[in-house]
Amino acid sequence: MSVTSEATTLWFGDLENGNGTTSLDSSDAAEFPVTWAARAHGEPGKTNPEELIGAAHSACFSMAFSGVLATAGHAPESLQVTAAVTFDPATGITGSHLLVSGKVPGLGEEEFERLAEDAKANCPVSRALTGIPITIEASLA
Repeated sequence: MSVTSEATTLWFGDLENGNGTTSLDSSDAAEFPVTWAARAHGEPGKTNPEELIGAAHSACFSMAFSGVLATAGHAPESLQVTAAVTFDPATGITGSHLLVSGKVPGLGEEEFERLAEDAKANCPVSRALTGIPITIEASLA
């Protein structure tokens, strides 16, 4: 069974001076203020599309990696995943970097890194982001 998730942005004004809100409609979990300044320069208290992509990528990768680890016989105690998505106003989104740390009993560093690469390649959000470079740093905690 497939699931369709929805988010809506309501925008007011032009690009430079306008602002809006992005709502997570399917879950009704949150509403975020968005502006061009937050996207192009960073602005406390406001999000941007790249931060939201990073949230999706880190959550998806965490799920994919926990599944890969469990299939290999090494269920993780915990995983911490940060996805750093870079935006350049002149060229757009230029990449996503995954920083992964995990507590996985009985697993060595080399195998952890190999399985992290497998999860990166097969994570549905990673596959959706094939138009940008995706890099990864993985280490045991």
